[in-house]
Amino acid sequence: MQRATAGAITITHADRVVYPGESITKGDVAAYYQRVMTSLLPNVVKRPLSVIRCPEGARNTCFFQKHPMGGLHHVGTIELKEEKGSLATYMYAKNASSILELVQFGAMEFHVWSTRIDRLETTDRVVFDLDPSPRVTWERIVAAARLLKVQLDELELTSFVRTSGGKGLHVVLPVNPACSWDLVKDFSHAIATRMATGQPQEFVDTASKTKRAGKIYVDYLRNTRGATSIANYSLRTRKNAPVATPLRWEELSKIEGGDAFTIRSLPRRLSRLRKDPWENIDSVKQTLSAAMKKLEVGA
Repeated sequence: MQRATAGAITITHADRVVYPGESITKGDVAAYYQRVMTSLLPNVVKRPLSVIRCPEGARNTCFFQKHPMGGLHHVGTIELKEEKGSLATYMYAKNASSILELVQFGAMEFHVWSTRIDRLETTDRVVFDLDPSPRVTWERIVAAARLLKVQLDELELTSFVRTSGGKGLHVVLPVNPACSWDLVKDFSHAIATRMATGQPQEFVDTASKTKRAGKIYVDYLRNTRGATSIANYSLRTRKNAPVATPLRWEELSKIEGGDAFTIRSLPRRLSRLRKDPWENIDSVKQTLSAAMKKLEVGA
């Protein structure tokens, strides 16, 4: 059994292949997260966190976990009131050791709430997941993201874009100061409905698979208390170990798919970047109240 050291964390079974077909090991996953840690942490620290764990690798049983497992010493915990009113313990990352300890426990994907642990009843991000059905081309997904950006621009809202590491794109806009969950859900629903009614041949705002055939689902349901979205620079448990990657808007014309960047190519991208494409996201000052009024007037 091979061991590896990642910061303060010992990675056991470091030679275990966790991406069969790509010969990517658990040690490689830990090394990847160490390498991108400076870019990863600003998007995950002190946010309620869920992980996808694959103790035996990505082609075996994987499961979504939002509550802490026994044996964690570097991961923060917080008591949260769930939808039905009961209290439950959730995880959050405090620092690099938190991430690497979860990797040691088999975590491969990191998903976060759009809020911070010190202000759980408000949210500071709106996430639109442009989720295509199988027959939708990448060119249509890019066009959808650009259309969504135009609509947000018209509402004087600054937005950011990332590859999902899967088939689609995420469009994210910061909210500062943070606002209520109800407002962000109503706003995102209104935008999704606007796109679906404006171009019904292209978009749908319901998760129904029968209605989604050949279309792009504008998923606004990530904007509810307790919902999560993939963290920037998180790996995905898919072929070639793709990465959810923040982009500059002008880069979309050069990207070939939602899984364009992988565990092997992403570190090279970071080394070539002069600055983080999302570096000013937390300094953008904008709220949704005025935008919501404009949407209601235009309805």
